[in-house]
Amino acid sequence: MDTRARIAWNLRQLRSTLGVTQENLAVDANVDRTVVSDLERGRHNASIDLLDRLALALSVDVAALLAEPDPTDPKPAPLRPGRKAAK
Repeated sequence: MDTRARIAWNLRQLRSTLGVTQENLAVDANVDRTVVSDLERGRHNASIDLLDRLALALSVDVAALLAEPDPTDPKPAPLRPGRKAAK
C-alpha cells in the first residue's frame, strides 16, 4: 500500500470510528470539506501541515495517519451524510 492510500485508509478509519463527518473534520482542521473527501479517496497530496491539523482535529498523533493498516481490518464503514447534532 502506498503512502497516499495509507493516509486515505487511516483517515477514513479514524473519522468513522470517532463518528466525525467530513464536514466537521474539515471545519476543525480549517480546510474545505472537498479536501477531506479527496484525501479519503487518495486524490489529494497532503502537506505535513495539513496532516498535523487533521491529527489535531481527530485528537491523534500524526503517526496514526501514516501507520500501515492491518490487511485483515475491514473497510471503514460509511457514515450517514450531513451534519451530526452536537452532543
